[in-house]
This record gives sequence, C-alpha cells and structure tokens, in this order.
Amino acid sequence: MANTTIYDVAGAAKVSLATVSRVMNNPEKVNPETRERVLKVIKELGYKPNAIARGLASRKSTTIGVIISDITRASVSQMLGGIIDVAKKYEYSIKIFSASNVELEDTMRNVVAEQVDGILFLNEELNKDEIAVVVKNAKEANIPTVLTNVNFADNVLPYVIVDYVEGTYELTKRMIDMGRKDIYLFSTVRHYFTNDLKEEGYIKAMNEAHLEPRIFRTSGDVSISTAHFQEFFTNHSIDGAISVRDSIAVNFMNVAIKNGRKIPEDISVAGLQNTKYALLSRPTLTCLDTPVYDIGAVAMRLLTKLMRQEEVDSLHIVLPHSIIKRESL
Repeated sequence: MANTTIYDVAGAAKVSLATVSRVMNNPEKVNPETRERVLKVIKELGYKPNAIARGLASRKSTTIGVIISDITRASVSQMLGGIIDVAKKYEYSIKIFSASNVELEDTMRNVVAEQVDGILFLNEELNKDEIAVVVKNAKEANIPTVLTNVNFADNVLPYVIVDYVEGTYELTKRMIDMGRKDIYLFSTVRHYFTNDLKEEGYIKAMNEAHLEPRIFRTSGDVSISTAHFQEFFTNHSIDGAISVRDSIAVNFMNVAIKNGRKIPEDISVAGLQNTKYALLSRPTLTCLDTPVYDIGAVAMRLLTKLMRQEEVDSLHIVLPHSIIKRESL
C-alpha cells in the first residue's frame, strides 16, 4: 500500500501508536503475541518508516512534549520558563505543541507519534470530558503525564496547582476588612478552570460579609477590555476591583485614572497572578502571588520522577501562595 502511515498500521493491528513505535525501536518491550501481530501488519501493508523519523525515534536523549493553548499569556511563558530551566539540568529536549480544545484528540495522537518520553499539559481550559481524552491517550501510550492548573476531584493524572479558592478568598477578605463594599471580580468571557476557582473564593468571601458578589466578564484583549471598562464607568458604582489576570487589572486602572478615579484612594485594585505587569504598572499592583514559574518547575521535577519510576510523596501537589501588597491597595 503506497503512503502507508503509522496510523494505518496501528489501526489494522488494533494497537496504539506507541506500541507500533516500540515494536520498531524496542521490540523486547512488547509481548511476543502483540509484536508478531504488528510485524505481520507492517509486512502486509508494506509500511516503511521515514529514515529521518526513525533516527530521531532511536535517540538516547529524553524528550518532553509540552502542550499549551496560548503561549502569548505572561503566566504561560513564566511556567514554560520553570519547565525549561529544570529540563536543562537533566539535558532534556523540549517539544512544544499548540492545541485548542477542538483539536485535542488529534494533538494527543501527534504527541504520542513523536515518541516523547513524558507529557506536560499547560492547558487550563480543560473540562472533564477533555481531561478524559488526555487520560485515555496517555494511558494507551503508557507515557507519564502531568497536568498544571487543573485538579478535578476524580482526576487520575498527577497535577501541580495553587489553592486559588483560598488565595482569592483571603485577598477579597482583606479588601472587605479595609471597608470596601462595592467589590467587583473581573473575570473572562472565555472559560478557564482556574478562573472558576478564583470566582469560587471571591463569592465565598463576599457572601460571608453579606455583600453582593459582582462578576464582570471581559477579555484579555486590551482593545476589547478598554471599551468594556469605558462603558463600565458610566453605570457602575465600584470601590474595589480584583482581576483574574494582572493585565486586565492594569488596564482597568488605566481606564479608571482617565475617568478621574484615584488608585487606591477611590478604588482598591488587586490582581491574582503576580506577573511582570504588576511591577510595570503605575501604581504598582497588589497581587495574590501564585508562583507560576514554580508550577512549571515542580511539574517538570514530578514528571522526571515518574519517567524514572522513582517514588514520589504525592501525585497531587498544591503549592503555597501569599499576598504581595503594593501601591494599588
């Protein structure tokens, strides 16, 4: 058969792509019955793997597949920094894969076909059904996989995260204790798992104080959020603002100042990331310090232990958080 692919072989032999790869490169790791079935299909279909691809597959170095949805976000780039710094120490190679949720199944197949030794998932937009797709593909390929910023209660994959519920609760409560009552949480129209957790913590603090939770949804796109905030000031009373993203918080401050509001005298403002934007803004931005770089670094170390089949204290790691007070609060 002309142009036969590894997908054709895997489908005809009823095995995973990883199993086909192991038959070709590490046959001793495949049980004899499965190995013979795959070899028979390879012969029948006339499959001839690309010589360059086979050279890469037989490499001795360790390769990590990092799956992301949006590399332009500051938090994602910081997390990648932690991953890459740890990977350098172990002399790992990093391959980055971009995937939207609708492309998830295809992306997972592509990652497996690249014969990576481990997978780090940096997509916090996953829902339970999408997590199931990741779990299925990782298990079938027998590739160690670690998630970041996703921690469903029944999640069977290892993960590294921050307690966003408690952190946002603490920051909201601090603003309430300062006497602020009209406190808004600026979240996103686009769904993110971590934003659900932040909203939960904010609502908990507001309800405890018998204040009305007010969530205003906007965009990470500056032009869109600027228009939203300009309109916001025409019909909203506000003396406190907490934003799921630092960039949104800074943009809100800029618009507020242009509308004659003083920060923090009239409006206290805080972000929930502590990215570079917090220090670049004027006034500087008070933040919940979520150690994004550390999430990446710890996830890479956890994945390393799993790949080496070393004992780990926990497969579910929650990193500590703190509040960094600056000029906006």
